[in-house]
Amino acid sequence: MEEKQLTEKESLELIASMIARTKTRYLGSRKMLMWGYLVVITAISVWVLVASTHNLVWNWLWFAIPLIGFPTTSMMSHSQQRHRGATSYSDKVTSRLWTIFGISEIVLIIMCLGFYLLGETDCSGAILVYSILMTSGAEIAQGLIVRENCLIYGGIIGLLVGMITVCCIVGDIPLNVNWYMPLFILAWIVTMIIPGHILSNKEKQQ
Repeated sequence: MEEKQLTEKESLELIASMIARTKTRYLGSRKMLMWGYLVVITAISVWVLVASTHNLVWNWLWFAIPLIGFPTTSMMSHSQQRHRGATSYSDKVTSRLWTIFGISEIVLIIMCLGFYLLGETDCSGAILVYSILMTSGAEIAQGLIVRENCLIYGGIIGLLVGMITVCCIVGDIPLNVNWYMPLFILAWIVTMIIPGHILSNKEKQQ
């Protein structure tokens, strides 16, 4: 059977429909809100406990994020997969962006834990920098793919906070809990929670 050649207009309409379908699948993603609230709640808990007790042992609470987040994400992905149809190319690109981030974050956490256990070297700053920069970069990329400005703008703000963090670490400026934690929390609210709610409202309207 001879394949039908698409006209330029039909090709553009096909691309637009794929973007729209991907946008519908990722709009208001419960994963985005779950990660946003998980990080913010954990950060507030660490901030309050460290500031009030002056005991850095409370920093171990950060490990609650991957221990809760990754299994929850896996369960949400399986549930979401049962309710959606065929996967488009843009679906795969967006999904793999976050998969790469997740795997590399796990590797970094293990490496930092190894440095601490073997040589008592504190590499926690690397986790802070990497999580902010990679999350923001992946969100900007996703925003460009599905053409959602709130993802792009939120990602840019997160990227700026990540750059500030890098400059502080390189310049030997201590990331004091009383000024850095509010900035870190604000970055995650703007990067994940606010766009998540905006997209959730759009999804309900559709």
